[in-house]
Amino acid sequence: MTLREKFNPMCFLASLGAGGLSVSFFMYLMFLVPHKDTPMATFNHIFPELIKGTWLSFIIALALFGIILFSFFHFKLLIWNTKQFNLYKKSENYKTLITSNAEITLMTIPLTYAMTINVCFVLGAVFVPNLWSIVEYMFPFALLGFVIAGYYALKIVFTYFSRLLVTGDFDFTKNNNLSQMISIFALAMVSVGFAAPGAMSHNIVINALGIFGAIFFGSFAILLLIIKITMGFKNMFEQGISLEASPSLWIILPILTLLGIMMIRVSFGLDHNFDSNMSKSSLFTLTSTILSIQIIFGILGYKVMKMNRYFETYVEEEKTRSSVSFALICPGVAFFVFGMFFINFGLTFNEVIAKYSLAYFLLMIPFIFIQYKTIIYFFKLKRKFNF
Repeated sequence: MTLREKFNPMCFLASLGAGGLSVSFFMYLMFLVPHKDTPMATFNHIFPELIKGTWLSFIIALALFGIILFSFFHFKLLIWNTKQFNLYKKSENYKTLITSNAEITLMTIPLTYAMTINVCFVLGAVFVPNLWSIVEYMFPFALLGFVIAGYYALKIVFTYFSRLLVTGDFDFTKNNNLSQMISIFALAMVSVGFAAPGAMSHNIVINALGIFGAIFFGSFAILLLIIKITMGFKNMFEQGISLEASPSLWIILPILTLLGIMMIRVSFGLDHNFDSNMSKSSLFTLTSTILSIQIIFGILGYKVMKMNRYFETYVEEEKTRSSVSFALICPGVAFFVFGMFFINFGLTFNEVIAKYSLAYFLLMIPFIFIQYKTIIYFFKLKRKFNF
């Protein structure tokens, strides 16, 4: 299927959502498979557990299937979107895009490619034996990848804001949503990417470079978050929310997840190499705060979309299609992922509940339900677009 004129950068959200779902299945391996000698579960931990034939083996098998399936969709949709975008750049619609509010939607491209690096890292960790033995040699390449994604994101952001500050042609009548926060989402994704080697490397130079990159892009994301959320809500209160862009109310969920994980990783990195003793209680308060805000925005967004019949119009109705509807996927993924961080780092790490206890698994149920609903929505939207 070739869209060309009808294409827009928000179509990249389909690939992004698939990548996020792939990473979400890794959370089961990350937190359920024992891995005391490394900060994340790897092939060497996963496959011995897989062949034991226990209840954990069944969960591992499902998780591996989910990782493979959604990684396939991620790369398939990434290639399709990249081809479509190259055609789209030659169209008149693209020329209009780069002189409007919608120019910021170009940020979906570095956002999606930053997710690709994460997907590749998960695939390598899970399916390549003994990969962790050479991981220190891989961290510089991971940093380079996020430097490239970050440079691309900054180039778009500074071009966009420079144009607006010079011309003053921002259209506030079309800002009655939070879609502008896609730029913050991209910066937060780059930030959390930098934080991975910042947390896990034993080389203090790599550690410091990762932490600095995480703080740089995370600080920029928080600065823009304050500006954009204020402007967006002001325009929504004046005009009511744009029906098509209603899912943008949920964009705060993945942003908070990424910034939260970045802060956790930076804390671990400082603890490892900078002689900064990490307080366990701070992980409880941090994860509790972020999860609380996510629940608030989750309920608010759901109420609004039920009231304006968004789900019936853009998800259930076969004829009405909008690439923005793929913005429903990342919030679901983000809520599940951060829920796992809350249970494991916020509660289990502080011995509020015991790992593998009944309470542990009961607390996972609402987050697993959200993951399940997100998968259902992904396939409904994928079928509508015939990807």
